Amino acid sequence: MKKQLIQILDEHGNCDEQQIADLNDQDIHKMYRMMVLTRLWNEKALSLQRQGRLGTLASVRGQEAANIGMALPLREGDWFVPAFREFGALFTLDLPLTDQFLYWGGYERGARIPDDKRILPTCITVGAHLCHAVGIAIAAKLKGEKSVVVSSSGDGSTSQGDFHESLNMAAVYKVPVVFIIQNNHWAISTPFEKQTATKTVAEKAAAYDIEGVRVDGNDVFAVYETIKKYVELARKDFKPSLIELVTYRMGDHTTADDATRYRDAAVVDEWLKKDPIERLKKFLLKKRNWTEEEDEKLVKKLTAEVEEAVKQYENTETPDPSSMFAYMYHDMPWHLREQLQEVEDLTKGGEIK
Repeated sequence: MKKQLIQILDEHGNCDEQQIADLNDQDIHKMYRMMVLTRLWNEKALSLQRQGRLGTLASVRGQEAANIGMALPLREGDWFVPAFREFGALFTLDLPLTDQFLYWGGYERGARIPDDKRILPTCITVGAHLCHAVGIAIAAKLKGEKSVVVSSSGDGSTSQGDFHESLNMAAVYKVPVVFIIQNNHWAISTPFEKQTATKTVAEKAAAYDIEGVRVDGNDVFAVYETIKKYVELARKDFKPSLIELVTYRMGDHTTADDATRYRDAAVVDEWLKKDPIERLKKFLLKKRNWTEEEDEKLVKKLTAEVEEAVKQYENTETPDPSSMFAYMYHDMPWHLREQLQEVEDLTKGGEIK
């Protein structure tokens, strides 16, 4: 029952342009710009982490097409429910670059979503946010809204009970939610084939009587067009769906991991040839009169944007240590009150800065 892989743009930058007739040059250039911006931000964040200027980071390198392609089909009023490897999607949805530096730098305010955005904060707990996505979709349906909920997580989440419970509930209640799984072949150090007996994620949809499709996750056109189709089906007919984006995690799971201990370098080299940014760049050079000079100017401009975001991040005032106690409980239990008092005493004494 293995699902066929949907692809529009091949590794050499070739495609049937009739399949992207709804995309104009401005749309395609935005895709490319956001993918390049995401990679530049990622590279800078990794550098900051290695210098001790940022906390643990989950690299998105190699998954830029999946990130940008899943965000672009969303309309105003739709919801996005991310895991922790979707900051390219967050940038596409206009969240500030600085906020993501703040989040990964350990500043709680970096998780604060602007009031005008229907986005949930980053979810580190694997698969738990899928339940939230279904709950939001049920609420939207009950309220008569025409909004769609898009959730994204990694292939490791499909081994969690939350994944199966969420798909089952979405199917039973017929709610407008699109489940996106970025299958990057690794759940930390566990390869995909070691965590499931099925050959694909997409075929799991059959157990819940919903549609499941498998897409080349390094092909931004295929990601965009497929997700757009199923988002609109969910909006019109309250049909949930499961979309597997087949991609590859080019870096370590996080900066606390060393993938060279368990991965074959030759396999990584093969996936480097499928790089999503290089693929779209080849298309632009061939079909959209893009030049290497324009590319260099774009990289320079976006690099400056990233550096400005770093300045804003590093000039952000350090939060008051007592703020870590502020938003956990409505009525603070006794042991936390004691700890808060201790922190306040140390702060007054100048021992905590």
